[in-house]
Amino acid sequence: MTPLVALAVLIAAVTHASWNAIAHALKDQLLSFTLISGGGLLFSAVIACFAPLPAAGAWPYLLTSAALHVAYMMLLMRSFTLGDFGQMYPIARGTAPLVVTVLAAVFVGERPDGWATAGVAVASAGLVGLALWGIRGSGTRPDWPALMAALATGLAIAGYTTVDGVGVRASGTSLGYVAWLLILQGAAVPAYALYQRRGELASQIRPFLVRGLLGAALSVAAYGLVLWAQTRAALAPVAALRESSIIVGAAIGAVFFKERFGTPRIAAAGLMVVGIGLILHAA
Repeated sequence: MTPLVALAVLIAAVTHASWNAIAHALKDQLLSFTLISGGGLLFSAVIACFAPLPAAGAWPYLLTSAALHVAYMMLLMRSFTLGDFGQMYPIARGTAPLVVTVLAAVFVGERPDGWATAGVAVASAGLVGLALWGIRGSGTRPDWPALMAALATGLAIAGYTTVDGVGVRASGTSLGYVAWLLILQGAAVPAYALYQRRGELASQIRPFLVRGLLGAALSVAAYGLVLWAQTRAALAPVAALRESSIIVGAAIGAVFFKERFGTPRIAAAGLMVVGIGLILHAA
């Protein structure tokens, strides 16, 4: 992984955490993701007018990834509805590189060495710590629906990351691939919102239009950078470095949403970051 690729992924991590924070800040999650998905569809349609069309071999991956992205959006909405941003975001994002490492080894032939295996083990320990600390309901027991939603979100992320890692390499154009991916997936959430809210949707969207479009622009930029990086480096280290967004997300949760992030959860998040660093070192 060259310094330029690493920088691109780090920028993607910051922009990704930022658009997720914007989505969480709008308490009506269906409205929030309607704005981000719809805005992404509009931006991508413009990009598609100027970008090359992906090669024929990439389209099965595009269709599969679009379905996984829709599932991811629905699960992420559920996660943000059930839990705090500073809790849901690290678990959802922290699950992904662990699963991508396995999927890349099985389906892409990118097999981890000892450093990567150690990284998976350490990051998994951090993930367990985050899962068991702070995901609280009314009492002292973990809030299992919130936990399951966040973990399922992470599995969806791992699925589309692996599919897109192969698809974008077959496409011949990372810009065209991301544009058509967001076009294919972008109508699902707005269509569902239109069905649910019917004539009220336009008036509900209007006050949040600027923030929603900003979130959409950050979303397109974040994933575009990651897809470009996946054409120039192995999938597992890109996925791992991208999840440095966990630290950004934790900081945003504490500073902007006033969410408690005590010492045990800081230690758990630290373990996850160390594990991700070991995976990256293996690259």
